[in-house]
Amino acid sequence: MSGREKLLNTLLIILLLIFGGVTLMVVLGERFAKPADPKRLAQLQRWLLPLVGLMLVLSLLEYHF
Repeated sequence: MSGREKLLNTLLIILLLIFGGVTLMVVLGERFAKPADPKRLAQLQRWLLPLVGLMLVLSLLEYHF
């Protein structure tokens, strides 16, 4: 087996493990998660948009400088 084949096999195994982990988190999250409190969601929503905007601006600055 060449070095390239070993690398591709390793990458495939890593991707399968990541996919399996995400699948496990989704299944467990759906089964054991509590319903969201509307008051808490409103608080989170108030912060979410400004933080996403800040992240975009910082990413733009990092890209250009």
